[in-house]
Amino acid sequence: MANNYVNFVSDEHLLNCIANLHKSYLKAKSNVSKKSFYANKVDTIKLTFDAKFNAINEEDLIQSEILRQIDKSINNSIGTFHEQILGGIEGFEVGNLSGFDVKAKDNTLFADIKNKHNTMNSSSAEALFQKLARYADDYKKAKCYWVQILAKGSFNERWQGEINGKEYSHSRVFKISGDQFYGLLSGEDDALFQLYKALPSAIDSYLKSSQSEQIQEENSALEEIASETEKSNRSILDQITFENYSYYSRFDKL
Repeated sequence: MANNYVNFVSDEHLLNCIANLHKSYLKAKSNVSKKSFYANKVDTIKLTFDAKFNAINEEDLIQSEILRQIDKSINNSIGTFHEQILGGIEGFEVGNLSGFDVKAKDNTLFADIKNKHNTMNSSSAEALFQKLARYADDYKKAKCYWVQILAKGSFNERWQGEINGKEYSHSRVFKISGDQFYGLLSGEDDALFQLYKALPSAIDSYLKSSQSEQIQEENSALEEIASETEKSNRSILDQITFENYSYYSRFDKL
């Protein structure tokens, strides 16, 4: 029976991956309380500029800041989504916290997947190269890949050159763009394009069939802050500033 969405994984597998990502979205949204929103200190001076220069009212501004925090959490989950999709291709599996993200079942391929090309500093890059080189040394037939789902170009090449002032090279350590890695594992050059085109209808199908109990309470941060403003008669920005910086000189007078 032909698949409805992509050729390289089953419809059931794709919908399960979408369901897992949806749970991450729901969890991220429900986790943003006032306490977590304040955890890293809110830059209310920047928010003042944002409000004035972008002509955004304070409530919409704080909601967008909350969504920005949610987005940071979701970025990690997007990487997991790709791992799960790729691990569902015949002959491959996900790492399950084993030190790699995806591997060939016959140990001829190991991969570490990053959603974006610029998510690592030089120290992280060095550690990743060393890890992939160890896999290549331990498994003599294995090719090991640093996968960049959103890369600056389409490529599949040996990863070599200077990292942290040291020269690195290994005959079986590679870096590869997302489109070529999807093609490598699936045997279909347009596999990532298939996924992109299929996602809207697959997500719609999943949402129509998902159970009502999946709906969770939205983040409460803005509601909690607004409740405080009713007691204090402060603006939303003043309330956030007071609650974050009341120990600064005269900020307790807000």
